[in-house]
Amino acid sequence: MDNIQSQFHALLSQRGIELTPVQLEQFEIYYRELVEWNEKMNLTGITERDQVYIKHFYDSVTLSFYINIGEVQSLADIGSGAGFPGIPLKICFPHLKLTIVDSLNKRIHFLQNVVDKLGLSQVNLLHGRAEDLARKENLRDSFDLVTARAVARMSVLNEFCLPFTKPGGTFAAMKGSDPGEEVREASKSLTELKGKNLQSHHFSLPMENSDRHIILVKKIGPTPKKYPRKAGTPLKSPIL
Repeated sequence: MDNIQSQFHALLSQRGIELTPVQLEQFEIYYRELVEWNEKMNLTGITERDQVYIKHFYDSVTLSFYINIGEVQSLADIGSGAGFPGIPLKICFPHLKLTIVDSLNKRIHFLQNVVDKLGLSQVNLLHGRAEDLARKENLRDSFDLVTARAVARMSVLNEFCLPFTKPGGTFAAMKGSDPGEEVREASKSLTELKGKNLQSHHFSLPMENSDRHIILVKKIGPTPKKYPRKAGTPLKSPIL
């Protein structure tokens, strides 16, 4: 374990997450694959190893500081990109049944490679638009926890993510800068999509102090039949 991994290990340990040597090795393989594939396709603008460990890996795992992941069986990560936060959470909490949705097939190929290299089981990678996939019976209203990290504004995210969340489940939006205005603007979409604002958490990433916010939304009933609207519509005309 070198300095970067020791620091990462210590930061998670402070939060009660004890990584085994195998899990630390999985993070290191993930880092190497990310950088290698990033030369062929645009996965991330952050490639320095210490930055990846804090701004991608640690940042992804912060969700578990505010939600008891031990009680979560199924997790859907919508618009996952290079696999954040889904894959880091799966490495730390192997019991999770993880479903990742991404609209770009190249990214799904990258993620399949990562899943294979890390030897992860119970990971389902789906290529498609969230609006189309949320209409499928086996995905709709069916996940304990649904998350999206830096994908879109809350008024749009609610329509992307709440249809996957089961009644009684939680949707967690992971944001950078202060989302207060977004949250206010999203109140109508919340009501329409059977969501209820639970709480918002604000913190800074260690070492480099970037602002982070996690907004937790409770799903209080099944998704109304008309949602989500057809692919592209939520972005073009959010429910406001």
